[in-house]
Amino acid sequence: METKHIITFSLLAITLSFSSCNSALDLDPTSVITNASFWKSEDDAKGGLTALYVKQRALANFNLFVWGEARSEVMEWSKISGTLDYDRYYLNTLNRTSAGPSWQSVYSAINDANLILKYVPGISFSSEQDKKNILAQAFASRAFLYFVLARTWGEVPIRTEPVEGASPDVIHKPRAAQSDVFSLIKNDINEADKLFANYSFIRNRNYWSKAAVQALKADVYLWTAKKLDGGATDYQEVIKACEEVEKADVSLLANFADLFKYANKNNKEVIFAIGNKELEVGGNYFSNMYSARLASDVDPQTGEVIGQVAGGIVWTVTELVKNQFNPADKRRNASFMEWPSTPAYPTMIIKGRGTLVSGVRHFTSDFVIYRLADVILMKAEAKNALDLDPSEEMNRIRKRAFDMRFDEFRFVHTDKIKNDELILKERLLELVFEGKRWWDLVRFGKTFELVPTLSGRASEKHLEYFPISEQVLSLEPQVIQTPGY
Repeated sequence: METKHIITFSLLAITLSFSSCNSALDLDPTSVITNASFWKSEDDAKGGLTALYVKQRALANFNLFVWGEARSEVMEWSKISGTLDYDRYYLNTLNRTSAGPSWQSVYSAINDANLILKYVPGISFSSEQDKKNILAQAFASRAFLYFVLARTWGEVPIRTEPVEGASPDVIHKPRAAQSDVFSLIKNDINEADKLFANYSFIRNRNYWSKAAVQALKADVYLWTAKKLDGGATDYQEVIKACEEVEKADVSLLANFADLFKYANKNNKEVIFAIGNKELEVGGNYFSNMYSARLASDVDPQTGEVIGQVAGGIVWTVTELVKNQFNPADKRRNASFMEWPSTPAYPTMIIKGRGTLVSGVRHFTSDFVIYRLADVILMKAEAKNALDLDPSEEMNRIRKRAFDMRFDEFRFVHTDKIKNDELILKERLLELVFEGKRWWDLVRFGKTFELVPTLSGRASEKHLEYFPISEQVLSLEPQVIQTPGY
């Protein structure tokens, strides 16, 4: 990220105090710097875009994992440290006073996108396509952010204009119907897709691109097909979008473990990842899944794989999930590591262990939003829903996972129900710890069946969503709590 853009736009953001759900609710912004004076040049537009990515990165460092995976059957207490209140997620004890991350940070990022969409059209650029690319990234970001909101809270306020003052009419919005939220999401996806000129990546894969927008489209339409009665029409859109993704320079890596090597960021399997660098952030959620010390009797081979320790194991993967990995599955040892000599020590997650700088471990792995394997499995899910054979897609994934033993684990098409079960499991094995599992379970309608802490609670449908925090309710008087919370 360009430092000058961060500094310039951060100054504007601070002086205007335009966070959509926090200080803007209480302060009438006053400053010699105004939006009207800032949004004048191409550099201003680039600075605004940088600020938008910085806020998305802040979300990816913890919140996206909490909203997208932490409440599933994947995580549990490590039993060697305090819980840091993470137990409220995997035990599913959230309530309005202990609600987890609020939506304020998401709306703050949306506000940055809204500023770009309002002001950048009036700015002259040396290249018209550069201007379109910035607008496309703002539309894509806003679509993704509203998709996060809709999957996490269901009905949410819609804000498409930037908050630039303290007018209650602009700030205070009631929760909108999910159909309206998804209408906005789909429209933003279409706008972004039209603005991108081709399937090339912008600088690298840490920026929204046409391929990333198509991956988002597949994800969104898969959700609306199942959760909003989009049916066959939406499933067909999923398949089309997945096929569009592969027009870009993407391919499955031959070795699963290579996906997560720090030196291999922006590899060809990645479609869009939120980037991290050692000097930009202080770490991410993986720091609480890695060991702060080696067990005294750890064998040399294990110690060599672990390398320099750091962080601390606050939560770890459950036995339920570990036991679903076949020992022949190469994804197992590339996702987590057990301690053969000290079985009582908690399992360590190694998918996102970052890098070493001067002997110090930095948890700055990129947060992958979309990669090709995810898209392939979305296509398998849509094909199965349309009574089509998903074997080709499933076996593309399994061939890499089992390599020379693939024939033993080849997927064989049976019936829709059994296929769905296997596709959902394949997504777990492929994407565990990547912030997908909870939303997968909700989409498949399996939360109350597969999450032990939700067993017997199927009548409490509100539990598929997060509660709205007391803080948000106090700041936004038109917002009503989700019934049940």
